[in-house]
Amino acid sequence: MQFGRTYEEFEVGATYKHWPGKTVTEYDDHLFCLLTMNHHPLHMDTNYAEKTTDFGKNVVVGNYIYSLLLGMSVPDVSGKAIANLEIESLKHVAPTFHGDTIYGETTVLDKWPSKSKNDRGIVHVETKGYKQDGTLVCVFRRKVMVPTETYIKERGGEQPGRPEPKQQEK
Repeated sequence: MQFGRTYEEFEVGATYKHWPGKTVTEYDDHLFCLLTMNHHPLHMDTNYAEKTTDFGKNVVVGNYIYSLLLGMSVPDVSGKAIANLEIESLKHVAPTFHGDTIYGETTVLDKWPSKSKNDRGIVHVETKGYKQDGTLVCVFRRKVMVPTETYIKERGGEQPGRPEPKQQEK
């Protein structure tokens, strides 16, 4: 299984479709609200949402959708990352509701070698999230510092922290 990419493996213009999607439940939304102390009634109070909003129902917290898409992109984009350097922009384009399924994809916009260290580079990507009907719900751009193949080799390969299994005594 691919888990991130080295600098050399990124190609400007490539698009990675993240799989699988994730169906957002009321529990997911409420847990995220509780963990982040976002108690806006639009997300937590069905009666409020039904009676006072244009949507007539609870809206999923946008930052949960962003976080979900960021996580979906890890195997394709930042699984080997040294650091996320910048979230350049974040747009919530359309609402997401309980029961919607989110799918994501990331396009490589640009890449360049690090100016300070020759064993890494910067990759500029845009991630888009869609609902099951194809509606665009979230778009964000970020810059990620990723290792070169040299960086990986010098630090022990793909999984340097993974222990080797001990031999069983007979």
